[in-house]
Parts: sequence; C-alpha cells; structure tokens
Amino acid sequence: DGYSQLSAYERKRLKNITENAKFFAALKLHESAARLHQIATKRQSHVTKRAKPKKAEDETVRRRSMRLQRVEPSGIPMPEMPAQPEAEEYPQVPAGPLPMVPEDQMENSKLTEDLLTTWMRISEVLLVTITKVLLMLSRYQDSLNSMVLREDNIKKVVKYRVCSMALHPSESIIFVAAGDKSGQIGLWNVVSCSKSEGAHVFIPHNYPVSCMHFSPFNPAQLLSLSNDTLRCGDVTKAVFDEICRSEQSLSSFDFLEDNASTAIVGHWDGDVAVVDRRTPGTSSELSADIGFKRTRTVHVHPVNKQYFIAAGSTDVCIYDVRYLKSKGNKPVSSLKGHTKSVASAYFSPVTGNRVVTVCADDKLRHNNNTGRWLTRFRAIWDPKQEDCFVVGSMARPRQIEVFQDTGKLLHSFYNLDYLGSVCSINVVHPSKNILVGGNSSGRLHVF
Repeated sequence: DGYSQLSAYERKRLKNITENAKFFAALKLHESAARLHQIATKRQSHVTKRAKPKKAEDETVRRRSMRLQRVEPSGIPMPEMPAQPEAEEYPQVPAGPLPMVPEDQMENSKLTEDLLTTWMRISEVLLVTITKVLLMLSRYQDSLNSMVLREDNIKKVVKYRVCSMALHPSESIIFVAAGDKSGQIGLWNVVSCSKSEGAHVFIPHNYPVSCMHFSPFNPAQLLSLSNDTLRCGDVTKAVFDEICRSEQSLSSFDFLEDNASTAIVGHWDGDVAVVDRRTPGTSSELSADIGFKRTRTVHVHPVNKQYFIAAGSTDVCIYDVRYLKSKGNKPVSSLKGHTKSVASAYFSPVTGNRVVTVCADDKLRHNNNTGRWLTRFRAIWDPKQEDCFVVGSMARPRQIEVFQDTGKLLHSFYNLDYLGSVCSINVVHPSKNILVGGNSSGRLHVF
C-alpha cells in the first residue's frame, strides 16, 4: 500500500519477491546448510592419512605373507617360477609384415579361415558412415536395462590380461578384437554357433597391445599398437603390416582424418608423433615434445580434427596438430585439477564439447584403485550418447558402470552368476546396444 506511485508491474514484482522470501525462510535453508556442513566436517575428521614409514632403526622384524615367502599353507616351499614365462614361451615377433596366421593354425586352419572370411564379409556390407543417434535419457536407460549377460557370451579370448579392445561396427555380427599384455590379439565371433569356433589368437606384437581401433574408413583393417610398433591387420590381404616402428615406447594412437591415413601417436616418455600411412617406410613424419613426462592416451576431436587431447602424469592438455614442432609446443587449453596420474582422457563422441578423464585421485568419487595386477581403468564415452560414459568398477558385486556427465550413476551392469571379476577395459558398439568388458585373465563378457 505504501508504493502507490509504482506501476502495476512493479507492485506485482515486489509482491512476488516478498512471497518468495517468506517461502524460502519457511524452508530454513540456512539450518539445512549448517547441518550439511557439520556432517561433512565430521566425515572429514575420520579420514586418516597414510602413516609415514618408520625408519630402519625403529623397525621391528617385518611380517611377510606366506605368498611372498613362496610357501604353501602346509609349510612346504613352493617351486620357483620363471621370471618371464611368456618371454620363453613365445618367439620374438620379427619386424616387417607378418602373415595373418593364428597361433593354432595347424589344428584349426579351416575354422580360422571361416573367422577371417566373416570379418571380411561384414566389412564389405557395412556402411562406412555410421549415423550417431542421440537418445532421450529415459529411452537410453531403458536400453541399458534391456542388456543382459548370458553364459554363452563369456569367453577367454587371449591368454593374459586384456590391455585393449575394439568392437567391429557391424550391425549383423558381434565381432570383437582383444589385445593382451604379451602381444597377443584374439579375434572372437561372438554369435558363432560353436564356442570352439568362436575365437582365434594371433601374435603380431612382442609387448602389451595398449591400443586398438578398427579403421573408420575400412573396417576390414584392424590397427593395433604395442611398445615398438603400430601395425595394420588387413583381412583382405591376410597380413599384419607394419605402419610405424620406433625405438621410443609407444602408448596410444588415434586417427587424425576420417580416411584413417594419418594418426597421432603418443609415447610413454611424453612425446607425440604424427604418422602418415601413405608415405614409404616405418618412420613418423614428426616427433614433438609437448612437455609431458608421460603420455598415456591421445584422442582426436570428433569434429575439429586438428585438435587432440593428451593425458599423462598429472597433465591433460589440448593441442593443435597444425602447429606442432619438435620443441616448444604450447597447449591451446589445459584441464587443471588432477593431482595424481591420469590414465585416460577422451572427447565426447558427437560434439567433443566434453572431456572425461580417469585419475588416480578418485575425483569421480569412484574406487578406481586397481593396483598393479589389473589394467588401469579408462572411462569411455558411449558413441551413441553424447553425455554418458562407461567405466570399470572395484565395487562388489563386480560390475561395469554407466555415468552421466553430471556424475549421476545411470546403470550398473552385473551378473552374480557370470561376472565375478573386474573389467578394466570396456568397449561399446557405435550403433547397437552391445557392451564388452575385458578382465585380467583374458576373458571377455558381452552384455
């Protein structure tokens, strides 16, 4: 009543402000905030820091587990194991092109031929360009809930720990490639009628296969990277050809162009290199020092392919490949805040406007402390969904989790009967509701 000189609009506005103030006062938000602060403070007080190790002179006799003493529970010493069994078991893979002959060629040559013929056939009929469909979140969650794990969809595909996987984009057949820590690549036709016919192992590398991709331009080609080589397994030629060989240890790669003719390659010592498949020889076109102590993953922006993101140590930076030089490279953007080593960083699949990283500081509020016996987790985007990603989990029961970019847990893939191990490496089909998880014993699980 005291504001008669104001317009009707301004009087209504003041009335709304007054009513809103009374409403929020009734909620007593300040009291709720105080209670939350008190709870958070109390929780933090219970967190204990890891105790510093005692000095040698103060240290009592250290207990050693029977496992470390190599003693069975009965007290009988265990026999000594060879330090590197895989080095003795497998001959060294030579440089240069390798015939696409599996480890068990003599016993199953016809079955192997059938597997490679299947790979060739599904690559011929596949459309190279895959349309990415963005689903409404509710429909997306429904699709996740519909995915199940059956006993027939579990198989030991490689002998040792899975370090990388690739899923063929075919919509008619589930065709998976898995690379392990010894250099093996297993190819698995999941829908094969006979479990014995489904998978075959090839050995194109001497070291862990840390990164694999089917070519987006020609899925009859599978590119795989190990410490010393980047190879292209071409099923039409039945050869694992050598694209790049380096004395520096290679860690990861990604294609710089849709035709997959050039790639950016990361090195464990921190450098990156540009590789052009069209030039003769196995040397890179350019080696660039980007200031990293270690580069674990590289990933190219899905739209503006001149940009790539590199992750290593505590660094996550975006660079422009057009301005790379041997020394003095500056990032166009740096993603700060990581306090421990970063295992991976990937752009979101459609716009590239988001980046998901996995770091040992557990900032996902997620237990990703895998220890030394498991492959480190890598959070990967679902190619069909711009804002949702998949990551392994240490939770029990063992599971694979799907998060929204807000941090909301959307779904947990688990099966009490058939999934009893941690799946560190996962891959999602670009157009079908298919998820494959790989564990530390070489076993794949297909939801």
